[in-house]
Amino acid sequence: MLFSQGRMSRACRPHHLTWATIIFTAFLALGNTPGLLALDLSGSDNSEESPPASAGRAGQLPSLADVAKRTMPAVVNISTRPKVQRRRRSSPRPSPGPFGRRDPFEEFFRRYFGEQPPAGRQRSLGSGFIVSEDGYIITNNHVIDEADKVTVRLSDHEEYTAKVIGADDKTDIALIKITAPHPLPALPLGKSAELRVGDWVLAIGNPFGLEQTVTAGIVSAKGRAIGSGPYDDFIQTDASINPGNSGGPLLNLQGEVVGINTAIFSQTGGNIGIGFATPIDLAKAVVTQLREKGKVTRGWLGVAIQSVTPELAKSFGLDEARGALVAAVTEGGPADKAGIERGDVVTAFNGTPVKDAHDLPAMVAATPVGEQVEVTVLRNGQEKTLTVKLGELSEQQAKTESGEGGGDWGISVANLSSEAARRFQLGREQKGVVVTEVEPGSPAEATGIQPGDVIQEVNRQPVESVADFRKAVANAKDEDTLLLLVRRGDATTFLAMRKAE
Repeated sequence: MLFSQGRMSRACRPHHLTWATIIFTAFLALGNTPGLLALDLSGSDNSEESPPASAGRAGQLPSLADVAKRTMPAVVNISTRPKVQRRRRSSPRPSPGPFGRRDPFEEFFRRYFGEQPPAGRQRSLGSGFIVSEDGYIITNNHVIDEADKVTVRLSDHEEYTAKVIGADDKTDIALIKITAPHPLPALPLGKSAELRVGDWVLAIGNPFGLEQTVTAGIVSAKGRAIGSGPYDDFIQTDASINPGNSGGPLLNLQGEVVGINTAIFSQTGGNIGIGFATPIDLAKAVVTQLREKGKVTRGWLGVAIQSVTPELAKSFGLDEARGALVAAVTEGGPADKAGIERGDVVTAFNGTPVKDAHDLPAMVAATPVGEQVEVTVLRNGQEKTLTVKLGELSEQQAKTESGEGGGDWGISVANLSSEAARRFQLGREQKGVVVTEVEPGSPAEATGIQPGDVIQEVNRQPVESVADFRKAVANAKDEDTLLLLVRRGDATTFLAMRKAE
């Protein structure tokens, strides 16, 4: 490896823990009684009239036992049988430790950190939660992606084969359904918009395959963009989220779902107090479409955009850095037909102010296809309001407008905005484009490129914007290799990326 740094991880992927944690956890797990590690608050009484949280004695924190007791029965374990045996990155196996070759923790390593299960075997991947008595379950798309069979295990250990109703990889949300002979416990959906930084939240799931585990923390931040896609709008929490929590609920003190636990930031793969959940307000609209149509359709404006920096704001006559700068307009697209031009700054969409470039894609995506909307733009110091009839966003259009431009190379990039610099902890003096996503199995992954890398040159030509990068890649369409100058941290190196055959 040329570089190493912390990165975002899907919360279901196993990674390393410290020896102290491994030894303690293994001691409990070897007896094949994972319930010992779970917080068992279920009891026998599942009354809906339990208070949301007991206040306890004056000056003490509230007890979360009643909320956990009421909601745990609706949280499920999800395991899958893969369609095909896919190549996976394997983390270095922990050393045998002080016990020699006959290590008593071998079973623990094999179960939670070890090899891929043999073909045809079930593997425990994540969590989900029931949202209707007739068996609809919300989880993450990456939990059930490419599965030949999806098995759901309830809190009472009943097991059912689930049907995938629909999935959306752009928001990493999936809807599945089981058919049970009796009504199932379901969780109410709350309003993530009402969450405040500092509010108490609970996460329930199956970390490392340990069923019905409850953790608690607070909302650390809202509106986080972590580079997973154009619709990033995550809730950050310090409630412990670990591999296996993916797809489980994040709950408020009323027992309402306010988020779907999705990802963690960690250098080791274990929890360090930085977890991310998809807001339930976003999930509601996605799930409704998945239930009705089995897929999600999104509005399409037909522009490629970039952030407005303070320097650009002055150049375009803005009083502050706000709005989304139109870097390109798709010929014949909705924006082109309405008269939107490259260099326009979109300041409002259907009457709602556009604070920055991150806002606009979500606003457009949430608008029904074919609807006429008013788009306010700043052009030559004057505001104009144009009427646009939105089209339907296709997969190729989504890639082009998000600034991917990597074609067959399997790489997505974005302009080095102040937001990107904060997200990837980059220095302000750096120039180039930042890698936001690397497609598994692609030439970019094979070369060792990672999200957060800054590409400064392509084939010895400097690149300072997504447009530069696209042009350089297009000029090399007939070549088998791209020569990249890449900076990661304080190190800079040339990498030769060979096109897949």
